Amino acid sequence: MDIKQRIKDDIRQLIVLALNRAREENSLSFDEILPFAVEVPKEKVHGDFAANAAMVMAKKAKQSPVKIAGIIKEYIEKSLSFYSSVPIEKIEVAGPGFLNFYLKKDWAHEVLYYILKEGENYGKQDIGNGKKVQVEFVSANPTGPMHMGNARGAALGDALAELLKTVGYDVTREFYINDAGNQIENFALSLEARYLQLLGYDAQIPEGGYHGEDVIEHMKEFIEKEGDKYLNVEPEERRRVFVEYALEKNIRRMRQDLEDFGVVFDIWFSERSLHESNKVMDTIKMLQERGYTYEKDGALWFAATKFGVPKDEVLIRQNGIPTYFAADIAYHKDKFDRGFEWVIDIWGADHHGHVPRVKAGLAALGYDPGKLTIIIMQLVRLFRNGEIARMSKRTGRAVTLADLIDEVGKDAARFFFNLRSADTHLDFDLDLAVKQSEENPVFYVQYAHARISSILRTAKEQGIEFEVENFSEARIKQLVGLLKEEPEIELIKKLAEFPEEIRIAAENLSPYRIANFTLELASLFHSFYNSCRVLTDDEDLTKARLILIFATKRVLKNAFKILGISAPERM
Repeated sequence: MDIKQRIKDDIRQLIVLALNRAREENSLSFDEILPFAVEVPKEKVHGDFAANAAMVMAKKAKQSPVKIAGIIKEYIEKSLSFYSSVPIEKIEVAGPGFLNFYLKKDWAHEVLYYILKEGENYGKQDIGNGKKVQVEFVSANPTGPMHMGNARGAALGDALAELLKTVGYDVTREFYINDAGNQIENFALSLEARYLQLLGYDAQIPEGGYHGEDVIEHMKEFIEKEGDKYLNVEPEERRRVFVEYALEKNIRRMRQDLEDFGVVFDIWFSERSLHESNKVMDTIKMLQERGYTYEKDGALWFAATKFGVPKDEVLIRQNGIPTYFAADIAYHKDKFDRGFEWVIDIWGADHHGHVPRVKAGLAALGYDPGKLTIIIMQLVRLFRNGEIARMSKRTGRAVTLADLIDEVGKDAARFFFNLRSADTHLDFDLDLAVKQSEENPVFYVQYAHARISSILRTAKEQGIEFEVENFSEARIKQLVGLLKEEPEIELIKKLAEFPEEIRIAAENLSPYRIANFTLELASLFHSFYNSCRVLTDDEDLTKARLILIFATKRVLKNAFKILGISAPERM
């Protein structure tokens, strides 16, 4: 249950009733009530909620906002006795006409009961109504280890998928394997060159080829198994075998690295399968039939400019081979043909210009491009000792996802990647990520969870009876009614914000809001802990505070689940 939203809705309804009553009694004159906001003020001194209804209605009612606010306040105060469920203590008119609402302290107590009652479901909602959503992310070329952009995409995509699942969407995580096209041809030529070199023959890596040590390692292992028997095989067949061998190893490693990172995909979709099933050519044929193609310079072009894109795009090259763009349109067509009602892609910043082209392709095929959302993710810079770090401490080579997990751990990496919005550049401090102090954000939030666990263990060791499931609703509400100190109330208010924070984060596709929420919640918990002794000589107050920290632990754990980080019992 979202108690905070319920109170906001109640305040909104009280304002509407007040405006209508004022009109009936000729205190105000207007033809309609315009939409207005009820929000939590940035400053606590302005109350628990503030509404801008008076300012919004000023032109309609032809009165000053301050006067309208005073009239609304008067009518609400007259009716409050009839609405005892709305815990308003006082209303003030402030500034240019804001209505500030101050609630009775005990409004927040109900929050704790519902957190205990709903447990792991606290914060879950049904905004999505089971709508089928596909989140495609990472989708790295399977020609080598995954880099930092892939790592950020993995953390972001997995958290986003979990966030959407939390609000009621039917979510599928998908990885698109780029196992066709020029990069695979160059990969094959690079493997072949290393194979020949290792056997003592002169060979060169092609321009645009792959020079990584993993290519040499693949061919060393291949030679150990197969020897030199592929020297006399036709080059085309030889390269096909090499690619099959290396891709299988690379994809297996990618799966393992991602699983080590806590990311498990529902579907691994092969680009090559689009070609083998003729879906690419069928898509191109469909564009031709719809009149959106033309031939020029021996190539087949898509008339993207008809859809507002700056320039047209090649679908089939002069050599008769379809482009990556053609395959991408076919792939997105296939997504919708598989029944997904909303498709979300997470791409690197270098793909920004590709967005309007793909949407134009979908529109040309008769699909709604508005059902495709593309999140552009900015670059990551790693820092070590205050300087940009490009090399792994373990391998001495470029830092990969596996290296990052080895150096800072899964939890720190995932939390750091989700601390900032995807559209902002991220500076990742490797030294900070392993620091065991409150300076390290992931340590700070996990330590709050571990500290609560420690207090609960101590209470049990001291023989304090605290089995929440054995408490009745009346007993819980009686106990939490003892929580009246400012740090207690502020902590409860933050717990009450969790459902709304999830909703806003989901609506804006912004899992970073959840990470920042945990930091704010941990900060309030630590402040409470430093101000209010939990295990006191007063048995009921002790149990009340145990309920409060138990609820805090539950909300932290629910948030950690979305972010894909662990909730440690000890640190």
